[in-house]
Amino acid sequence: MRTWRELRWAVLAGLVAGVLLGLFLKGVEAITAINVYTLLLNVDFVPMLNELTMSEGIEFTLHLVVSIVLAVALFWLMKIRLWSKSKSMSILLLINVGIGFLLFPLTLLSERTPSIWSGEALLFWLFGHALYGVILGLFFKKSA
Repeated sequence: MRTWRELRWAVLAGLVAGVLLGLFLKGVEAITAINVYTLLLNVDFVPMLNELTMSEGIEFTLHLVVSIVLAVALFWLMKIRLWSKSKSMSILLLINVGIGFLLFPLTLLSERTPSIWSGEALLFWLFGHALYGVILGLFFKKSA
């Protein structure tokens, strides 16, 4: 990051994108009963964290921390790779769909999450992560 302003912008992008991803998946879960929001907040696979009883608010805060760290890392990567703002949108979309695809198998590690074989869950999950990438791309396009 060249400036604190850029860092704050990347943090804000991660916060907004993370909140909107969470709201989207929570809405999907409320309407369809497919546990994609539960998957988003799931820490059953993290040693020590999986032993704690956490509220939804704490789990969502952990999700937002991960979202902010990812957004800052991607913003930094965009800057050092000198991607154009138009190119960065498609790259961020692909990276985040890829991340969603790589994370989906975590469903195997919990009884609370969708089945690994649920095509509907996978589609909602990937669409949510595509949305996350587009939101980051929109923020990054507006960055100076």
